[in-house]
Amino acid sequence: MRIHIGSDHAGLEFKGKIISHLESQGHEVTDHGPHTFDPLDDYPIFCIPAAIATAADVGSLGIVLGGSGNGEQIAANKVKGIRAALVWNETTAIAAREHNDANVIAIGGRMHTQDQALALVDLFIATPFTHEERHERRIGLITNFEETGTI
Repeated sequence: MRIHIGSDHAGLEFKGKIISHLESQGHEVTDHGPHTFDPLDDYPIFCIPAAIATAADVGSLGIVLGGSGNGEQIAANKVKGIRAALVWNETTAIAAREHNDANVIAIGGRMHTQDQALALVDLFIATPFTHEERHERRIGLITNFEETGTI
């Protein structure tokens, strides 16, 4: 699986651990930064490129990380074709894929232990979209709004 990842300073440490974890499982990971710690960096600079790359790379997934994951999710969701979900437990990681066909997850680096974050990433990657009609219909409504500005 190809995975695009970006963070801010608050997610930098987790980002490195997640990249190592994913690469050890055979995934191809592209790191969109940051590559050094800067406590004043701005997450959109790293998370939006990760989302753009995910949208352009059909079949790939994305991960964005920050202190809470909220801003990172908002930034990623500004990219056309992205459905980014903030995940904070196993249920939300699974539902993001099964119900929403999310292609990006946001995780708060200050909200989880390393083991918890890795478990959320693993669940997200391993869980397929159900293709249930109701979920496809709802995603279609979102996509239509993204394209036309109408529901």
